[in-house]
Amino acid sequence: MTVNSKTINRENNMKQPDAKKHQSISFIKSGIRILGYICIPFSLGWATVILILSEVVGIIEELV
Repeated sequence: MTVNSKTINRENNMKQPDAKKHQSISFIKSGIRILGYICIPFSLGWATVILILSEVVGIIEELV
């Protein structure tokens, strides 16, 4: 099997995840999640909104 230069270039140009951004967003998500759990005894409505927000941030985290 021969590999031409176009195949090698395509493999080398694949976008790699940014570990630093992923970690930063993960910490933000965890902080939002902790805030949501703290809100549970005071307001289930706000706690739900905050925990859903943390899940949205989690989706964004996986896209970086």
